[in-house]
Amino acid sequence: MKVAVMGAGSIGCYFGGLLARSGVPVTLIGRRQHVDAVTERGLVLEMGGERHVVPMQATTDPVGVADAEVVLFCVKSGDTESVGREITPHLRPDAAVLSFQNGVDNPDRLRAVTGGTVVPVAVYVATAMAGPGHVQHHGRGELVMGPCPRDAEIAAHFEAAGIPTRVSANAIDALWAKLIVNCAYNALSALTQLPYARMIRTAEVEGVMKDIVAEAVAVADASGVSVPQDILAAVLGLAATMPDQRSSTAQDLARGKPTEIDFLNGFVVRRGATLGIPTPVNRVLHTLVKAAEAKAA
Repeated sequence: MKVAVMGAGSIGCYFGGLLARSGVPVTLIGRRQHVDAVTERGLVLEMGGERHVVPMQATTDPVGVADAEVVLFCVKSGDTESVGREITPHLRPDAAVLSFQNGVDNPDRLRAVTGGTVVPVAVYVATAMAGPGHVQHHGRGELVMGPCPRDAEIAAHFEAAGIPTRVSANAIDALWAKLIVNCAYNALSALTQLPYARMIRTAEVEGVMKDIVAEAVAVADASGVSVPQDILAAVLGLAATMPDQRSSTAQDLARGKPTEIDFLNGFVVRRGATLGIPTPVNRVLHTLVKAAEAKAA
């Protein structure tokens, strides 16, 4: 099974690296600095206290998706349509494009651009880029993937690479559950620049998280989405499983890069407004992160 990874960030590098390490032919598509590093020495993958160097193909050209039976689409939510248009002319007609992205509306937005098979995937992993072509794994790493042609074969390749994968018709519900977790952690982590364990021990943070979750669950319920009954417990317990992790929003903000906050807390605010559901805590967090983005810019 030939795989292309569109987006050489920490998510794409981690899962692409695991697949390549297991023997799957993988082409990584990303920015020049990452491509040059991977081409010169291979992808550096740190996990479990060990350092692995994984040889793999890498290019800056979207044509790298050509001949791939599976494309891991790992770009930021704000780039979904533009990057989707770049790869569409090069996609195989039978290619399965797996949206490994934050937020809940990326699969629909990407499908509208490519016109092909786009599969929602809920990704549960803590990773970070330590440098060009160098990814660090901090915890977890499982997937919930929507159904598609050859989904059993794709899942089997993932499992063989050490990626726990479950195919589920309720993958969108899983994306909503992940969205709620991200709404609780990403903005607060970005604004404080604290790792999860220290952040959640800070006075009143747990109370704010409960308010965030309550608003997001109300929006999900009104949208006809089924989220787990224990979603609040899952949110509050996450810090213990990823104590040293900083959110992707925190990492982006620290580097002066645009964040995905519009597709996290911002999405909840917009959806809540459409449904007539107030979301004041999510609105404040969204506004503060946007202000911090403006300052960084």
